[in-house]
Amino acid sequence: MGITSAFVLFAVIWFLVLFLVLPLRLVTQGETGNIVPGTPPGAPDNVQMGKKLRLTTIIAVVVWAVLAGIIISGVIEVRDFDWLNRMPPVPEAGETGG
Repeated sequence: MGITSAFVLFAVIWFLVLFLVLPLRLVTQGETGNIVPGTPPGAPDNVQMGKKLRLTTIIAVVVWAVLAGIIISGVIEVRDFDWLNRMPPVPEAGETGG
């Protein structure tokens, strides 16, 4: 796995985890009774974005390390997802390509 693909994998994982973490411990303005004029009652009262970003980064690093380890070790390869058998067969040791 190259540096670019490792970064892209981390970015995708980070944003997926962020969208999972955002609604955790969400308290709306309607629940607290402190509705700011011009905002809906379902708007967050105290987002605590710093804590959520730190938690997202920690979880994303752990998930990325596991997935990167699996990819680098070769446990899962692209051929494992070739369910329609569109990839050419793997050449045997000593065979030439033509």
